[in-house]
Amino acid sequence: MAYIKDLDPGSSPLAFFGSELRRLRTAANLTQKQLGGIIYCTGSLIGQIETAAKAPTREFTERADAALGAEGALLRLWKLVSRCGLPSWFQHYAEHEASATAIYTFQAQLVHGLLQTKAYARAVLGAIHKDGLDERVAARLERQRILDRADPPLFWMILDEAVLYRPIGGPGVMREQLAHLLKFRDAERVNIQILPFSVGTHAGLPGSFTILRFEKTADLAYTEGYDSGHVTMNPEEVEARSLRYDLLQAAALSVEDSADLIARVMEDRYGDSP
Repeated sequence: MAYIKDLDPGSSPLAFFGSELRRLRTAANLTQKQLGGIIYCTGSLIGQIETAAKAPTREFTERADAALGAEGALLRLWKLVSRCGLPSWFQHYAEHEASATAIYTFQAQLVHGLLQTKAYARAVLGAIHKDGLDERVAARLERQRILDRADPPLFWMILDEAVLYRPIGGPGVMREQLAHLLKFRDAERVNIQILPFSVGTHAGLPGSFTILRFEKTADLAYTEGYDSGHVTMNPEEVEARSLRYDLLQAAALSVEDSADLIARVMEDRYGDSP
């Protein structure tokens, strides 16, 4: 008989997911290998997920949920599991982000996480540490689903022009990333502006920041460091960030001209990339 690792379902969301997957599979009288055959993966992968040795992807969860007749139970659990891939200090902000009605962000170094492609996100998150990279990338991509909701937040991003030229992940990754930004050129709820080099001194020199607005609660401002993030609802601090953002918007290129610049950089700098 195969050894079954004891698992404490209460130890983590990942362990709870694994125990529920095992319970549902057992109730369906399926072996790990049989379930793997149904949802197009190996029995070994089923075992790793059931013992919390590996995190499930959303695609895996969707297939397993349907095959086991879970009626969405595994998918609801996966929302908790996906947050395990986020740094603990970031999870509090991510909860606020998911409930915001409007998101305004200035990014001096990178494309904001909500608009990153998978390859770009992988290059960013794997710059130093490779541990758990698949799970961390999946968590970042899952955050992006708020833009696909029936009632998505208004998302407004101002990018320093330098972001377009920094070859994160290499030319091919950058071409894909800039092409992704251009997909939002005519989007109603997503706006992208570029702060050009020609502006010189500007209100965003201290660094990147984000402002979240909500329907019934006070606005929130967020800044991020190397290993921590700072969330504040202090009215004076939020107002100060809002003023900086207004000044950056006024200095940035229009949405239309920004898209033209993104397209030019994509072709001129990364045009030969496959």
